[in-house]
Amino acid sequence: MEPPTGILASLWQFILFIPYFTGLLLLGVIKGIVFCPVICLIVAIGNSAIILGLIPVHAIWTLYSTVCAKQLGPILKLFLCLCLPLAVILWLVVSIIGSVLGGAIYGFLSPIFATFDAVGEGKSNPLFHCFYDGTWSTVQGSFTVVCDFRDVCFHSYFSFMDDLRTSSADRHYYEIRLLQIPGAVIAAVLGILVDFPVISLIAICKSPYMLFKGWRRLFHDLIGREGPFLETMCVPIAGLVILLWPLAVVGAVLGSVVSSVFLGAYAGVVSYQESSFFFGLCYVVASVSIYDEYSNDVLDMPEGSCFPRPKYRRNEEGNTAFSGGLSRPNSFKTTPSRGGSQRGPMIDLKPLDLLEALFVECRRHGEIMVTKGIINLKDIEEAKSTKGSQVISFGLPAYSLLHELLRSIKSNSTGLLLGDGVTEITTKNRPKDAFFDWFLNPFLILKDQIEAAKLSEEEEEYLGKLVLLFGDSERLKSSIVESECPPLTELRKAELDAFARR
Repeated sequence: MEPPTGILASLWQFILFIPYFTGLLLLGVIKGIVFCPVICLIVAIGNSAIILGLIPVHAIWTLYSTVCAKQLGPILKLFLCLCLPLAVILWLVVSIIGSVLGGAIYGFLSPIFATFDAVGEGKSNPLFHCFYDGTWSTVQGSFTVVCDFRDVCFHSYFSFMDDLRTSSADRHYYEIRLLQIPGAVIAAVLGILVDFPVISLIAICKSPYMLFKGWRRLFHDLIGREGPFLETMCVPIAGLVILLWPLAVVGAVLGSVVSSVFLGAYAGVVSYQESSFFFGLCYVVASVSIYDEYSNDVLDMPEGSCFPRPKYRRNEEGNTAFSGGLSRPNSFKTTPSRGGSQRGPMIDLKPLDLLEALFVECRRHGEIMVTKGIINLKDIEEAKSTKGSQVISFGLPAYSLLHELLRSIKSNSTGLLLGDGVTEITTKNRPKDAFFDWFLNPFLILKDQIEAAKLSEEEEEYLGKLVLLFGDSERLKSSIVESECPPLTELRKAELDAFARR
């Protein structure tokens, strides 16, 4: 939608928007109030049953895996075993309370989003969908949440514990250095005492700027239907943000105050990692500059900071508290040749190059699926419209990533082998963007799980169709029947379904 031109046109659109927005919001809130208790009960009861049913097994298996882990030293094992009862209690409390709150929030917000999405561009019979959307779909979504939680607590947990128990100590060995603990504790206490008042003062001083600049930006987007107001389903939240923006500013200040405690306490971690109390003190000073620079970036203020930032790592290019804690150098390596031991030259790629490689894979697999008739004309038309296509928008990228995993497994790659068959992404050469920290490790774990399952070609084909057509049970069933795949056991189907969900 093009933004209106002129003051009168903008004012008239704003006046027409208010009752339209209010009516949809009121309808969505009513649906949310009706379905919130039901969804909350489904999620809370389902997740709580899984938690309570598996808690004895989790406790015993965690203790056993910790004791048998070769990567952990004896002092660290003793410390973890002593902390296990507290961890079990915290897991029970946090997970059950989180399930109740998460179910309530999902049950209340999902109908509101669906109500606004029902009147988006290209939707047929919007009056009916305003009342129907977000009702049964929310109930189905709550059962999906419970199933996903079950997969995490059952499959992912035991896979992680198996890796911990069977991994050798050649690559990593963890132990508590007792001599470094007193200095680390003192550095953490000093960090809290310094960072808490200073960062709190910085946050309070910048809060008026955040308040007025946020209001200015939100009103500009509202009048021009830009930013958060561009998508119809985001309108209710964006409208509420305008009204509740002062509370958001207060929350940001309180969040900064709370985070200052952890930011200061991280000085103990730096002191322990670097085996130097002096570097811990340097981090106490540098953390204020880190927060000031970060808040300037968020608020679009001038770059830099007026606070000093001394060096607090022996290796300046190594891990930092935030940007580099999990990151690695922004470079790629090529896999070794099958015929020799020499490696190819280092390939310097950017994150956008990786996304471009993913798009190429999506296009290649998409053309194959269109040729086979699995992706039809309806999917393509839905992808072009504002409605979007579940198969093309979500299924096809997931299908391409699945083939990346299968290709990496068959080539005995330690990371992810790209479509060119040469470039390999590992934990040591991934880009320094935080996105790749969150993206790569779960995929490597999933790759190890699929490799351990030892899938046949028929099972790989079945898993690919599960991923591509996930959410469309009728098309999935007909596609499996047409392919004449050999029958699978219920246990194997459940395992493949869990892989597809992840």
